Amino acid sequence: MPVYAYKGVTAAGRNTRGHLDAESIRSARTRLRRDGIFPTEITEGGQDERVDPRARRRSFKLPSFDRVSPLDLALATRQAATLLGAGIPLVEGLRALTEQVDNPRLKSVFAQVRDRINQGSSFADALSAAGIFPDLYVGMVRAGEAGGALETVLERLADYLESQVRLRNKVGSILIYPTVMFGFALVVVGALVTVVLPQITQLLASLNQPLPIYTRFIIAGSEFTRSWWWAMGLAVVLVVMGVRAITRTGRGRVARDRLLLRMPVVGRLVRLIAISRFSRTLSTLLSGGLPITRALQTAGEVAANTVIAQAVDAARLSITEGASVAQPLRASGEFPPLVTHMIQVGEQSGELEQMLAKVADTYEEQVETTVTRLTALLEPVLILVMVGIVLVIILATLVPLLQITSSLG
Repeated sequence: MPVYAYKGVTAAGRNTRGHLDAESIRSARTRLRRDGIFPTEITEGGQDERVDPRARRRSFKLPSFDRVSPLDLALATRQAATLLGAGIPLVEGLRALTEQVDNPRLKSVFAQVRDRINQGSSFADALSAAGIFPDLYVGMVRAGEAGGALETVLERLADYLESQVRLRNKVGSILIYPTVMFGFALVVVGALVTVVLPQITQLLASLNQPLPIYTRFIIAGSEFTRSWWWAMGLAVVLVVMGVRAITRTGRGRVARDRLLLRMPVVGRLVRLIAISRFSRTLSTLLSGGLPITRALQTAGEVAANTVIAQAVDAARLSITEGASVAQPLRASGEFPPLVTHMIQVGEQSGELEQMLAKVADTYEEQVETTVTRLTALLEPVLILVMVGIVLVIILATLVPLLQITSSLG
């Protein structure tokens, strides 16, 4: 049954808005009038179906606002776990959740999930049919339904999603300042090359004096940039499109991820992020009751690095032949000894989920520390590079100008 968002006026003359589920817009309008609300606008599932044509012309809605962010999904999952923990049946909990969430897309999806459950589908099948929930989410819910621990699984899912959001926010917030500095440096250099240098170049040319080779080189670079800026921009766009097209292929992704892992400084950070995501995901899936082979397959995909995913997939195949988890991961050479040793200890003690969670905690802290140090190092480097470029341009123009002026004097 679709969900409709409405705006209207009550019998007392007050403006009101809200959501309700009905079979059609006509049914929704009838229900609102029965409740003493005179609708002025009705929207179904993010698609505008306005009652007032003038309101249609006045309104404007960006479809990108309807996307479901990881934070929205984490909050909704936490609310669902709370409702089930309070003893509310699943269908009633989904009805309450539909009214609580703010994201229009997620509100509509939960209403559709509730309708599929009323029609006889399981919770996991209804989530899978919605199309916005990842395989990890659906798989854990399926395991929770089979084991009768849906509330616990939803709580673990909420913890996992919130931890991923925190990790992403930490990395993003730390990188904001270097990005702003780099952009400012580009603006300064661009202004010097396109505005300041042409004026000085005209002055030097009017003196009809020989210029040093580095000055001629700077002037030629400035003229080339001003004349062919469009070609340079087009070349950058074509290169980016070409790299994206190559990395969409299987071999291209493997080559890109292998190159990232082998880079001197960035490689360590990429490996830390991939292993932390793998460990956190595998711990969450195993604690949710998924089989080890299925959990490894999903965790390898979530690591977002094909080289790490190939090593995890090889470990999954070895496990089906009777091997342990730590042995093939150690043989791949992609996992540090600390990780494989803790996994081996967890297997031997029967506490693999707890050990993986500790690995994830350790590596998430290392990610934050590494990014903080890189940022602290990158800030002065960017400043020095910007100052160096400005200094070179100034020396290349002012020094010959002073020499010419002194010779004329």
